[in-house]
Amino acid sequence: MLIFLGTLFEPYFGPFRLLTSHLFLLLLGASGAFFVTWFILPATYGWLPNDRGRANTVNGRESRGKPTGAGIVFISVCFIIAACVMPPEPEHYFLICLTWLTMLTGFLDDKSTRPWGELLKGSLDLFLAIAAALILTWHYVPVIWLPFTVTVVHLSRFWFCILATAIIWGTINTTNCSDGVDGLSGSLTGIAGSFLAVLLYVIIGHVEISQYLKIPYSSTAASWAICLLTFLGGLGGYLWYNAYPSSVLMGDAGSRALGFLLGVSLLKTGNPFILIVTGSLLWLNGGAGLLKLVFLRLFKIHLFRNIRCPLHDYFRHVKGWSNTQVVIRFMLLQVLLTGILFIILLKVR
Repeated sequence: MLIFLGTLFEPYFGPFRLLTSHLFLLLLGASGAFFVTWFILPATYGWLPNDRGRANTVNGRESRGKPTGAGIVFISVCFIIAACVMPPEPEHYFLICLTWLTMLTGFLDDKSTRPWGELLKGSLDLFLAIAAALILTWHYVPVIWLPFTVTVVHLSRFWFCILATAIIWGTINTTNCSDGVDGLSGSLTGIAGSFLAVLLYVIIGHVEISQYLKIPYSSTAASWAICLLTFLGGLGGYLWYNAYPSSVLMGDAGSRALGFLLGVSLLKTGNPFILIVTGSLLWLNGGAGLLKLVFLRLFKIHLFRNIRCPLHDYFRHVKGWSNTQVVIRFMLLQVLLTGILFIILLKVR
């Protein structure tokens, strides 16, 4: 919408051309989402549901009674602002609508007096993942570029939908499983999303740089980076109040929507292996718990019998780390691992 206004009014007043700049829209979306979330979130505490606490988690009782489901606030703020600052790409509008719907399913679970079962939540996640996969293949045949080589693989729409569905479903649930310590899931998601945004905006969305690094160029990558950073800006506004000791929790409404957004962003890069690079610790932390649960439910096999999952609970319960130690150490490891793997992925080709 803002690009349209910039194009319309630039002939009459030159500064309106800023509204046609991707960089300006990116900064406007991220900062706008941050400040709007930061300003209005405390005013919503009264009508948000209260966390019920989880007695089986370390310090779980400390969360009891706090307002939760704050994802409905900052995801909705980001949805509106992203719709304004994004270049007019119909595919992206559909995807942010699905992001909002993912948030809504999580919020209804947060609000319910009886938590939804794993089957219901998993089925809803699967439906949303399939819908996103179909949208991503609507106008073009997917191309996957592989690490450590210049090889490009052309997948059929069917196999890409299978791969995309698995990735999005997995990121929704691993991000949700990482949400158990004040500021942890949001911080790790922010780091992973920031690296993805740099990759999309600076490299894949730039003709010359993508050619130099032998990575397939995407004309829509920069547009999606604007959307992604807008949501990360709103996440930052939420983290202002979620830093330990938190005054509000994002609940499934926030963690599931952010996981969906990260899954779509991974697929927009054209390389599913980016999942390991940009958020290795996020996926490992939540993925260990998810894998343990899947094997237990489906095969009655106890994986990692001596390791408490998710891993942040293991380090708090077994190693005695404080919440602050968990967040800071996990963040440091994620930044270091992502930085090293990011450079290796781009340069060793």
